[in-house]
This record gives sequence, structure tokens and C-alpha cells, in this order.
Amino acid sequence: MTEAIPVARAVDHGFAKLMPDVDRERAWLLTVDGAPQSYVDLDEPTHLEFEYARRLGHVLDLVAEAGRPLDVLHLGGGALTLPRYVAATRPGSRQDVVEADQGLLELVVEHLPLPDGSGTALHAADARTWLEGAPGDSADVLVADVFGGSRVPAHLTSVGYAREAGRVLRDGGVYLANLADAAPFAFLRSQLATLGTVFEELALIAEPAVLRGRRFGNAVVVAARHPLDTAALARRTAADAFPARVEHGDALRTFTGVARPVRDEDAVPSPEPPDGTFGIG
Repeated sequence: MTEAIPVARAVDHGFAKLMPDVDRERAWLLTVDGAPQSYVDLDEPTHLEFEYARRLGHVLDLVAEAGRPLDVLHLGGGALTLPRYVAATRPGSRQDVVEADQGLLELVVEHLPLPDGSGTALHAADARTWLEGAPGDSADVLVADVFGGSRVPAHLTSVGYAREAGRVLRDGGVYLANLADAAPFAFLRSQLATLGTVFEELALIAEPAVLRGRRFGNAVVVAARHPLDTAALARRTAADAFPARVEHGDALRTFTGVARPVRDEDAVPSPEPPDGTFGIG
């Protein structure tokens, strides 16, 4: 068997590397400008390596009965980790992936192709522009995992964006976002306030050390128009190899505090991570 070798290439928005995992035969880490973006095991697409991806996976498992196909819209493609996960756990699902970096998409498809019959359509486009042109009531789940470098772009943080997400989701649909922040959580609180203008039900999943303000880190926000099974979600995230806490209801309202929804004209990107937060070789 030939040994897998790293692949490096300039893409539209940075320098991408695909590095093989020495411990897993057909697993790869994708980095862009040194920041880890995705991890994929081609032989085991249900293996989610990154903590935030595992948390998104827990929600995807619980949004409908196990195995039921879903229509899923992914904003942000990376190495297509979550589309592979949904295709494996919910066969027959229809998925759209919107990735602004066409060069990155081409690199991933060339070296880490999707399995035949995955039901996944790939689109090289700006996430908000594509969302604004998408048909209403067309998705069961919308997963937003969009980072320009290590920051969420400003135009994906506003009430205008949240309204478009709500329009595209069906009434029982669920919105998921991977965000990153640190105490005093001005960005994260503003995002909860913003999503709260469209969705009545909100939950936040994060590592306790992040919530206590001890370090910069990822937080997964879940939003819906109908009650979420936060008890089942809390059980799953607490039992994970990387335990996390689920905040919702009064505790989350207290966390959000007096944060105001973000208007398009006031929108800013998520904060720059401290040096070394997500860096790798």
C-alpha cells in the first residue's frame, strides 16, 4: 500500500494543507493558513474528531427520529465532514453545501471525494448570497460553520441574515451555528440576541471552561421555532469524550443579558482568536 502524503495548495482564501493521520489509515486533517478546519475519516464518516463537530453531530442525531432522511443546508464546506456524517447516518438525505472558496472545494473533491449516491450538491458561492436566493421552507436543518480565516464574517451575524435563515427553514426546522468567543462574550451574546428575533427556542452548547471564561473556544448555538429536546441533548453532550454543557431557558436568557440584536450596518466579524488558539503545523 502506498503511504499517504500531505497535499498543499494555494486556494482562493489562503493556503490549504491536507495531512494524513498516522493513526487512522484513510483519515485526513484539513488546515487553512495553519488553522485546523476539518477532519475526515473516509472509511468511517461517522467519526467526528473535533469537539465542535461532535456537538453538531449530537444535534443532528436528535432533530428527527434516527435514520430519517433530512434536507440539510450547510453554509461552509471545509472537508465536507458533516455532509458525510449525515449521508452515513441518514441515508437518502438531500444536502446542499455552500462554500465561498472554490479552490478549497476543488481540492477536497479531488483528494477526498464524496461517496457515490451521497445526495450532496456542492455550490461555490457566498453563503448569504446563496441563502437569499434559496427557496423558502426548503430545509429541515441549516448548519452554519463559516469562517473567513478564523473569524465568522460580519454579514453572517445580523438580523437580516437570521431572517433569511428562518425563511429557508421549514416550520419544524433547526438552525445550528459554530461560533467562537471568549469572556466577556460580547459576540456570542449578540448572536443569541440576534437569533432570538427569529427563533423562540435557543440553546448553547460549550465546554464548561469556555463558559466560565477560562479560555477562548467554540460554542454551538441551536435555534428553532419549537421546543428542543434539551434534556436528551444535555445527556449526550455530558457523556461525550469531550464533555460539554447545554444552557437554555432562563439560564441562557441571563447569559444573554442586555445584548442587542445586530443590524447589518453594525455587524462585525467574530473576534480574532488569541495567537496559538487553533494553530497547528
